[in-house]
Amino acid sequence: MDFRRIFLLKCLLLLFPSVKCSVSKRIYTAVNGSVLLSIAASGSVYDASWLRDRTRLLQIKDGKVKYYMNKDQCRCKVFLNGTLQIEQVVKEDSGKYRVTVYQKDGKLKAEEDTMLIVQELVPQPILSAECMNKTIYVKCEVKQKTEDETLIIELIQDKSKKIQKNATKLEWHTRFSGTFRCVVKNNVSEKTAEKVIKCSGRLDLYLILSIAGGAVFFIIFVILLIYCIRKKKAERLEDDDKDRTAQARRVESEMVVRELPQPPCNPTPKQLRVQQRPLPQPHVQQQALPPRPRPRTQQRTPNHPRERP
Repeated sequence: MDFRRIFLLKCLLLLFPSVKCSVSKRIYTAVNGSVLLSIAASGSVYDASWLRDRTRLLQIKDGKVKYYMNKDQCRCKVFLNGTLQIEQVVKEDSGKYRVTVYQKDGKLKAEEDTMLIVQELVPQPILSAECMNKTIYVKCEVKQKTEDETLIIELIQDKSKKIQKNATKLEWHTRFSGTFRCVVKNNVSEKTAEKVIKCSGRLDLYLILSIAGGAVFFIIFVILLIYCIRKKKAERLEDDDKDRTAQARRVESEMVVRELPQPPCNPTPKQLRVQQRPLPQPHVQQQALPPRPRPRTQQRTPNHPRERP
């Protein structure tokens, strides 16, 4: 409400009471609130009539009030100075209100138009942020749908500000951490959400890369470990097979040698010396052998003299 304009008009009316005036002003109010629609005329009035969009609401004349519609439906009353009060306003109360003031002699004293706009209270904003690499993605939004053309969303960080009008969402991309404040407002209400946002995007990237590298290294290590274990096991089995094969061949060759001994045809002098060298005999106490029986001597038959012829 422009009080300076009203004060000027009142002064003019005091100086020139017969002056007619037509003033148009705009008033915003919230749903379920109360609003006063005043007039430029000062003091009490003799005759004042109020209309809304060409529909007569009430009239005060010589201190008596006359309603042209249901009082409960109007939810309004008028004071002696012609001011109209509306209680528990709803959005349907929005419109153009006109007051006409007449003097006792029936002359027009003042005429004024007032545009009343009823708005809903703004919803509580939701402030969220997401860090990606080194950039902060800040978002301020209202979940409730609204058709308020005067709705304004502001995102503020220190001395920086971003404004979006007639919208329900505002996004901001920045590289600086700090305190962010989201303000949602219209002509009758204002609500704020504030949040400290710190983004260490580079550290997060390094951490992710470190975790990924560690996981890859661990997988490679496990694969190499399994490969080495299997290789060792295969080599051990191969060595065991070779040992068994060699042992079997050795046994077969020994059996062949034992079954078919072949002495050398022409022994060398060295082999002869080795063969002539007596074998060492173990030191075993010789037991006394019993005397062998002597063989009986056969009696020789006497040789008879050969007879001479």
